[in-house]
Amino acid sequence: MSAVEYRFLEPLDVLFLRGNKLFGDPGSFGESLIPPWPSVTAGALRSRMLADEGVDLAAFARGEIDHPALGTPAKPGAFIVTTFQLARRHGGGGVEALFPIPADLVVSESSDGTPSIRALTPSPMFPGYPARNPSGGLRPTKSAPGGFVPQGEGISSSAPLPLLPVLAETERSKPASGYWLTESGWKRYLAGETPTPDDLVKSSALWRIDPRVGVGLVADKRRAADGRLFSVQAVAFGHGVGFLTGVTGAEPPTHGTLRLGGDGRAAAIHAVDPCMPQADFDAIAARRCRLVLATPGIFGSPRPSGPGVSAGWLPTGVTKTAEGEFRFDLHGVKGRLVCAAVPRAEVVSGWDLAKWQPKSAQRAVPTGSVWWLDELEATPEALRKLAERGLWNEPCEDATRRAEGFNRLALAAWR
Repeated sequence: MSAVEYRFLEPLDVLFLRGNKLFGDPGSFGESLIPPWPSVTAGALRSRMLADEGVDLAAFARGEIDHPALGTPAKPGAFIVTTFQLARRHGGGGVEALFPIPADLVVSESSDGTPSIRALTPSPMFPGYPARNPSGGLRPTKSAPGGFVPQGEGISSSAPLPLLPVLAETERSKPASGYWLTESGWKRYLAGETPTPDDLVKSSALWRIDPRVGVGLVADKRRAADGRLFSVQAVAFGHGVGFLTGVTGAEPPTHGTLRLGGDGRAAAIHAVDPCMPQADFDAIAARRCRLVLATPGIFGSPRPSGPGVSAGWLPTGVTKTAEGEFRFDLHGVKGRLVCAAVPRAEVVSGWDLAKWQPKSAQRAVPTGSVWWLDELEATPEALRKLAERGLWNEPCEDATRRAEGFNRLALAAWR
């Protein structure tokens, strides 16, 4: 894979980061999605690149122009979004990436509002587990038909994996939302440590919601439509807050502005060279690891060959063996899937500028989902390759969504 070109997109106006819900009817409400899908930055960068080169946009949309880096709308070229993070400038003039709280971390607040962080622990819940095999990994010894696993007297679950992510606590607490991990906290997390409260930043310190009122229009009469008032959410980012995006296969513009989000609001683009944290691949190659989803995952397509079960919450590369185990095998990385922390599915769609119509709605696994792999078989080079290519098969089952930055992941140590 070619070197990653990083750009910092700094909004110059409020942004309308629309989700997949229709609005515009009288009294309807358009909610903004933060963070937006990575396709937002992919579309903005590609449009700016085409405009800079004087490409006939209508001809490109019809597939009549094959761009060296962007290809065509039907067959994307080498351009791929590999990174899309909320980010902010820091005192030294550089950019710090900010990360959503992974699904295996729980943030709670005390009565005075002080946050604390605890980690979910993969734990056996049914008798006879764990039993160690000669390779040192964990292997279940008991299961039940129908996909249900006995987990002790009075406890049953439809989870097919041998371990469940458990939060051990002496007192019941309520999770707190609206927090982001700083770069230092992300480094600790990738190393298998639990971040500290100092590694958290509140959403209110990064942006605020600015409600706006919209008016429906009568296109042929060029006037406001009667009784067509609706509300939308505009997002006003704080000073120095924006998005960090990484691209391979092309060189995006290094300065100027581009149109970002709904209504094409202006954002300045800056070339940056951040030091993106990564796990110690040498340390985790011979043991076990966690797969952490960095952008929404679309896993609805089975593998091109073999009895693939990649669908829904299971990442690309997973197959189910005759013994009922779930095995991961992708880009030279092999392991046994033993635990998962996956929040409720979301729906990804978008607007297709080339066809001037909505994109197909697809169920997606949310950013921050975590899978634990045991019995890992991989070299440091294979782990690095997996992190670079993301959770996509070769050949890719959806080159368009891959170019837009979906199915990106990070590897983290599992201690």
